[in-house]
Amino acid sequence: MNSNDRIREATESDISVLCTLMEELSGSSLTEEEMRNRMKMIQDSRTDSLYVYEEDGEVRGTLGFRVKENIREISRYGEICIVIVKSEHKRFGIGKRLMAYGEQLAQQLGCKAAYLNSGFGRAEEAHLFYKALGYEITGYRFVKTLERIDPNDSITL
Repeated sequence: MNSNDRIREATESDISVLCTLMEELSGSSLTEEEMRNRMKMIQDSRTDSLYVYEEDGEVRGTLGFRVKENIREISRYGEICIVIVKSEHKRFGIGKRLMAYGEQLAQQLGCKAAYLNSGFGRAEEAHLFYKALGYEITGYRFVKTLERIDPNDSITL
């Protein structure tokens, strides 16, 4: 990074550009209110954080990071849960800097490793990028969408 580059925590003033970045990732738009709600959730979390990569005063990328505790082996892992670079700024090393920042966060927080999840449709670009940085495919993620219930309802077995 040069003197005009920095990675910092995302703030309220970044909401508009974060909406644009999230749309680049998912393909669907996000309102400023939805992004504000996400930032509030992150602010209230003890394990989640959101950073932006800024160059010459312009936000060009973002990094979502969280610490996951593993009770199976009593360890911590750093999860890079979002990494997005504006399309016009890809291939300039911003993604590598964001990933390295996430890895440094994981090290500072005593994590055993850094990991991420990535969708199947990203093999041509994102997966090659992650592999080039030393990440390995270690398994599958299984997801089941659940119906919302009243949190006051008791759990039945």
